[in-house]
Amino acid sequence: MEMTTILGNAAMIAGIILVFAGMPQAYKIYKDKSAKDVSLLMFALILIGQMIWLLYGISLKNLPLIATNLGAGIVNLVIVILILRYRNGENIS
Repeated sequence: MEMTTILGNAAMIAGIILVFAGMPQAYKIYKDKSAKDVSLLMFALILIGQMIWLLYGISLKNLPLIATNLGAGIVNLVIVILILRYRNGENIS
């Protein structure tokens, strides 16, 4: 098997892992109705980085880049929204 194929498969697996990586944090914020100790700046910066990678993937028409960064971006957008909603440990809806 060629090295680029191995690395491509490993990158796809890593991308899938990254899509699911934020889900435990999103669940915890939602369950506790509190994001008091969660960094909004960190998740906002991650989201910005993912959107740049998404745009790059779109420009290359690279489906793995598009899919993984879109999926992870959606998860991190949900986290940012949850942080804004529950940042003081209270629902501000």
